[in-house]
Amino acid sequence: QVQLVESGGGLVQSGGSLRLSCEVSETISSRFNMAWYRQAPGKQRELVVVVTSTGYVHYDDSVKGRFTASRDNAKTTLTLQMNSLKSEDTAVYYCNVRDIVNPKNDYWGQGTQVTVSS
Repeated sequence: QVQLVESGGGLVQSGGSLRLSCEVSETISSRFNMAWYRQAPGKQRELVVVVTSTGYVHYDDSVKGRFTASRDNAKTTLTLQMNSLKSEDTAVYYCNVRDIVNPKNDYWGQGTQVTVSS
C-alpha cells in the first residue's frame, strides 16, 4: 500500500512563503501523476497543481506565478513552493498520486494545514 506523508504547512502572514513536501513510501512507476489538492472550510477539494512523470506541470489559474511544483522521481518526492501567499490560500493541502492507466490506484496523504493571516 502506497503511503504519502506531507509536511511543511503552518501559519504565515499574507505575502509570505511556505514550502510543502510530499514523501511517497515506495517507488512509483511513470504511470503515476503526482498532484497537490486543497480544501478550504466549507468548500470542495480543488486541484492546485499536477505534475506528470515527464515533467509536464499544470497549475490552477489561482496559483499561477506564485506557486512552483517540482517532482523528484528518484526520491519519489513532490514539493510545492508557495510564494506571495494570500488569505484565500488558507486550506488543508493534500498530496495525491494517481495511476493514469488504472485510476483505481489513487492514493492520498493525510493533509497539512496552511493558514495565511491577513
